[in-house]
Amino acid sequence: MSAPISGKFIKRYKRFLVDVELESGEIVTAHCTNTGSLKSCIIENAPVVITETNNKNRKTRYTWEMIDVGSCWVGVNTLKANKIAFELLKENKIPRFENLDTIKREVKFDSSRFDIYAEKGEEKIFIEVKNVTYREGDFALFPDAKTKRGQKHIEQLLKAKHEGYRVALFFIIQRDDVKKFKPAENIDSEYAKLLRQARKEGVEILPIMIKVKPKGWQFVKIIDFEV
Repeated sequence: MSAPISGKFIKRYKRFLVDVELESGEIVTAHCTNTGSLKSCIIENAPVVITETNNKNRKTRYTWEMIDVGSCWVGVNTLKANKIAFELLKENKIPRFENLDTIKREVKFDSSRFDIYAEKGEEKIFIEVKNVTYREGDFALFPDAKTKRGQKHIEQLLKAKHEGYRVALFFIIQRDDVKKFKPAENIDSEYAKLLRQARKEGVEILPIMIKVKPKGWQFVKIIDFEV
């Protein structure tokens, strides 16, 4: 991540844009990579961190990275989840996924593209990664908006499982103020149903808690998945 820039959250609009007031008083517009509702993460005047891009083709100069919700910082940049998962695998931080022989990003399977492909001995492994920001009480939940794309990813993981691959779903929880994880059934009951089915059929579900800070992140632990 490029150097963090501090500011205050003003508003989110058109889904992909947020206005931020910098410490200088200047108001800038940043890109929001998160297509979800960001329930429990939109707080007016809350401290935020944005970064500046060198990509001249970008319409927006800044990217929204995180917000301080009072109990902790929350990482809202969904693109970081894949990078975090990849780094954790390389560093052998994820139980049962240590000492992989091969790790690749963005590998095609059937009509989909999974976030990570790995090999360990004779095992061929597909891993899909989701970013989690939504909290209710002690629970982190996913999704925070209906997701046909997410449903398709589970269906494709099940297909890969039936074809002999080892498959996993990593939920990267970019906040450390929760104790357990569960699907947000009140938001997308079909996704919740598919997730439970996937677990029964052998898809490995790992809710991974990350502590997010303006100058970086660190792995905390794997938390319980409550069916």
